[in-house]
Amino acid sequence: MASKWMWAQGDYAAVAQMLEPFAVKLAGLCDIGPGVRVLDVAAGNGNFALAAAGQGAKVTACDLTPRMIDLGRARSEAAGLDIEWIEGDAEALPLPDGSFDLVASVFGAMFAPQPQLVARELFRVCRGRGLVAMANYAPEGFLGSMSALFTRYSNPLPYELPSPFEWGESAVVKRRFVGLAGEVEVQPDTLTMRFDSVDAGMEFWERTNAPTIALRMTLPAERYLDFQRDARRLMEEMNASRDGRLELDSSYLMVLARPVT
Repeated sequence: MASKWMWAQGDYAAVAQMLEPFAVKLAGLCDIGPGVRVLDVAAGNGNFALAAAGQGAKVTACDLTPRMIDLGRARSEAAGLDIEWIEGDAEALPLPDGSFDLVASVFGAMFAPQPQLVARELFRVCRGRGLVAMANYAPEGFLGSMSALFTRYSNPLPYELPSPFEWGESAVVKRRFVGLAGEVEVQPDTLTMRFDSVDAGMEFWERTNAPTIALRMTLPAERYLDFQRDARRLMEEMNASRDGRLELDSSYLMVLARPVT
């Protein structure tokens, strides 16, 4: 599967370190405590899973990519936290109906290509009075603009898929949850990535970001140089810093939804 291959590229641990505060923030909005059954979907190396397990929850973390599972298992073991790690697709979770009190995904399940299947699965494995929680990138800001740049340079698919960043739009989320959620609370927020310079930002991006590395491996060299130039220009144009450093703001949406009972 192409997505498995792509998400195995790069240095996700470095990316996860930058994103960890936002997983912790979402976890703080959920009612997590000892014995609460938590599922982290498209968990990466476990930012949300570790936050929940640290509060005494009984946590399962799943990801499509075996490499992420290996990274997450090693990380949770090093932290002395008991987390069950399983391979699983957000569109077809290998778990029983109603088996979790809290089902969460932080910048993960949004990237599965069929959002309606994702929505169905998140609520299917959540118990009737449980909670589905998500943090999703929105189209506004640097990451949304970079996603549009990736699309311009990627080989076109034979069929059209919705942008993952639609998960960051309140109206879209609420529409996808019709018939699944009895109530939906959304909270827009902003994440900022900071680097010492534009050069440092480009180096980090090209070393760690899986889609960028996939582009470099699949595009002709001249075409990738064009992408590099456009990516650097985008960073320069969206830089919120005025002191020579690099600050890139991106909008995202936190979602808390209760299943229909």
